[in-house]
Amino acid sequence: MIVVTANRVSRKRIVRTLGLVRGNTIRTRHIGKDIMAVFRNIVGGEVAEYTKLLGESREQALDRMVEEATGLGANGIISVRFSTSMIMGAAAELLAYGTAVVLEDDPSDTP
Repeated sequence: MIVVTANRVSRKRIVRTLGLVRGNTIRTRHIGKDIMAVFRNIVGGEVAEYTKLLGESREQALDRMVEEATGLGANGIISVRFSTSMIMGAAAELLAYGTAVVLEDDPSDTP
């Protein structure tokens, strides 16, 4: 599956547009990680606990989006974007969305 943020794929042509696909996850913070984050906030530096949590959330949202696109028969997703929103004080949604397409090699598009 080709997944890009652009609205086209180099050396490919879109032969069919299948529509919007999305994947999301809602994650909550963990009290132990929050305590570590408070300490890091005091001394400075990256909050690795949250970096890992958000990275895992992005991957899960992407995987779910790809799964939806595969179910539609797509072999590509273009114009991919991420969005986040707070659900409540300790929970956030991460959403990945894009347009599912069927791509073919474009012989007229030479490097």
